[in-house]
Amino acid sequence: MNLIIKRMSPELAEDYFDFFDNRAFSDDSPYYPCYCNAFQMTEKQIRTEFFEQVEKNGGGVEGWRISIRKSAERMVVENVIQGYLAYDNQIVIGWCNANDKKNYVRVGEFNLDDIPDETENPVSILKDDAQKIKSIVCFEIAPSYRGKGIATALLNRVCSDAAADGYDKVEVYPAIRDTYEPLDFTGPIHLYEKAGFVRIAEQGKILIMQKDLK
Repeated sequence: MNLIIKRMSPELAEDYFDFFDNRAFSDDSPYYPCYCNAFQMTEKQIRTEFFEQVEKNGGGVEGWRISIRKSAERMVVENVIQGYLAYDNQIVIGWCNANDKKNYVRVGEFNLDDIPDETENPVSILKDDAQKIKSIVCFEIAPSYRGKGIATALLNRVCSDAAADGYDKVEVYPAIRDTYEPLDFTGPIHLYEKAGFVRIAEQGKILIMQKDLK
C-alpha cells in the first residue's frame, strides 16, 4: 500500500464524492447513504436540505442519497466540510472529518430520526472560547482497508497539523459501548487512548476525550 494523506479542499471534491459513492459503504453498511455533512448542519438545515427534498428527488433510498449529496456538494464548494482524505495509488480509501470545534453544530453518534438538541450537545457542554480546539467527528475507511492502520495514520496527521496550526487541543467523541462495533465511525476509545488522549467528560453515551498539543 502506498498511503498518502491529503487535507480536504474544494479542489478534491471529485475524489471525496468518488469515495462516498463507490467505496465507503461497499459492504452494504447501514450508514449508506452518507456524505458526512450533518455534523455542521442545524436541525432546520437538516430538515430543509434532507427530509424536505427526498420526494422531489424521486423518493426512497435514492431520493435520500441525492438530497444528502446535493447538500454536501454545496458544503464542499464552500469549504464547510473539512478533514483529510487517505489515498492508496491515487484512489481514496479513507476519510476523517476534522475541523475547528466552533464550526460544528453537533458531534458524536446521533440518529437523524431523533436529532439531538443543539444546546445540549458536547460542542456546547465543553465550550471554551479561551482555547483553540480541533475536533474529530468521523472516520470512514473502505471495507478492504480496515484494520490496516488507516484511521491511526489519519488521526496522527490531524494532531500533527493541528499543532502546527496553533491549536491547543484535539478533541474527540467516541461512543461508550458494551461490545465491539466494527462500524464505529466516531472511532473506538482505544484508538484515542493509544494516541495519548485522556477522558474529560461524559454526555449520555458519548465520551469526550482530549489531547493536549502544548
